[in-house]
Amino acid sequence: MAKPVWTAERTGRALVKSLLPVRSRLAHKGDFGKVLLLCGSKGLAGAAMLAARAALRTGSGIVYLGVPEAIYSICAGACASAVVFPLACDAEGKLSLDAVRALEARLSGMDAVLFGCGVGQSEELQLLLKRLLQNCRMPLVLDADGINLLAQHMDVLRGSKCPVILTPHDGEFRRLGGNPGAKDRVFEAMRFAAQTKTILLLKGHRTIITDGLNVYRNTTGNPGMATGGSGDVLTGLIASLLCQGADAAQAAALGVWLHGRAGELLAQKMSAYCASPQELLTQGLSLAFLELLET
Repeated sequence: MAKPVWTAERTGRALVKSLLPVRSRLAHKGDFGKVLLLCGSKGLAGAAMLAARAALRTGSGIVYLGVPEAIYSICAGACASAVVFPLACDAEGKLSLDAVRALEARLSGMDAVLFGCGVGQSEELQLLLKRLLQNCRMPLVLDADGINLLAQHMDVLRGSKCPVILTPHDGEFRRLGGNPGAKDRVFEAMRFAAQTKTILLLKGHRTIITDGLNVYRNTTGNPGMATGGSGDVLTGLIASLLCQGADAAQAAALGVWLHGRAGELLAQKMSAYCASPQELLTQGLSLAFLELLET
């Protein structure tokens, strides 16, 4: 029998456990990768800190967090386990094009990169994203403002030399040129991923992850996840799994399942009303990992 032209897989516990990077008892921090997070701006330091803490809580060997100089002291004091470093910023406290040289000097030693959580919008940030896409050779996750910057100049993807993971909700997907209200949501996600040569993580009640050919449909999560900061935790988690060696599409599928399951387990303890992104980090993720590893 001929193989189907595409495959779809329900993201369940057995699949997720098989995708989880193995942690050897003989390993050291160098075996679990280096991840670079470029996040935050004046007034949005929290997004950077949530993403960094998620990467730390998910097993990255070393987490590097590059933030605008304007918020460096805030982030450095709050993320003691990460290597936090300042980057040049404009008068509004957003990363500026002057940060390019320092940023590019860091790239070669990284295993994964995350750009976008709380960075804001500006012409210089658009140019910074373009340079990042041209010079990055490892998996790159674009989230939040990173997606909104990309939406203004989708042509910059043509210069990309790395796997790019996009994590839009419906509004961001529409700005990227997708149709979140399509009758066949899976087909629309596949069409977009194939056309843009990206891995698409289309958030929703049943999040869809696809590289244009293979599809994962997530089964975890609850309404308690629909709160500001939850997406920052998710993308930090995915970036961490990438730097530990997971395949791009599989890291996205694994990250979404773990994130959603953490929310479910947390809601059982404190209800969906009280399960904040902070509790996801301090309690939910550890519960999800323990459950997964024990089954």
